[in-house]
Parts: sequence; structure tokens; C-alpha cells
Amino acid sequence: MKFRAQVIPFGNATGVEVPDKVMQALGPEGRPPVTITINGHSWRSRVAAMRGQRLIGISAAHRAASGISEGDVIEIDVERDEAPREVAEPADLAEALNDCPQARASFDRLPFGLRQKHVRTIQEAKSADVRERRISKFVAALRDSSSRRV
Repeated sequence: MKFRAQVIPFGNATGVEVPDKVMQALGPEGRPPVTITINGHSWRSRVAAMRGQRLIGISAAHRAASGISEGDVIEIDVERDEAPREVAEPADLAEALNDCPQARASFDRLPFGLRQKHVRTIQEAKSADVRERRISKFVAALRDSSSRRV
């Protein structure tokens, strides 16, 4: 479903308000998973609720990739995202998680966005040593976390 909206600031982030008719079309869930496309650039997210508004956040990286700026009036294509929310685990992380059942269980309980964030942190390591340290630290934190999120 396409709509036009202004990119507005929210603290140190930006986003667009989702019209009621779009929210109704996305279904009854309060924070539906969606795929957003702006100027040919697409990403997966969820509609957020903030101060009584339904919003789609647009990070600096997504603004740059879409060629938009704060204050612009843009056309947005939003579709409900029915695809499974799975994160591709790098082989070395998967091996470390599989070697520690508690860490594996904790990782599998994390929401999609947190799993994605931690995998990205590992993938962005500049050297093999840093990557190994990040994996070890992450697995230890998962192992030691009972119910709290890492």
C-alpha cells in the first residue's frame, strides 16, 4: 500500500507517521511486521507506536540509501511482511552456539532485530581475532543470561 508522508524527526531518529487506513490494511496487530520501499530501497521492520502515533522509523543508513532527508515529503510503499524472521548465522557463530546449549536456547529466544544486530556486529569485525573475541563474548553473555535479554 502506497502513501505520501513527511520525514519527521523523533529525538535523534527520523520516521514517518502511518495513516489509519494503511494500519487497517496491515491487519489487527498493533506492531505489524512490514517491508518498506522508498525510491527502490527496501528493508524489513515493524510499525512502532510512540506518543499515540503509528510510525515507521527511517535510520540514517536507510535515508542515505533511499536518497531522502529529514523534512522531505516522500512516497512510501508498505506491505505486510509474512516471511519468516530468520537471521543467517555465520558458520563460526552457529558452531559456537551449537557447542553451548544454553547459549543456543538464549539466542533462539531473542527477537529478530536483536539476533540481526548481534550477527551484524560479528560480521563487521575488521580482523579474525576481533571476530573470535566478539563471538566468545556474545556466547558467554548468552550462556550467563537466564531470562534477561543480551
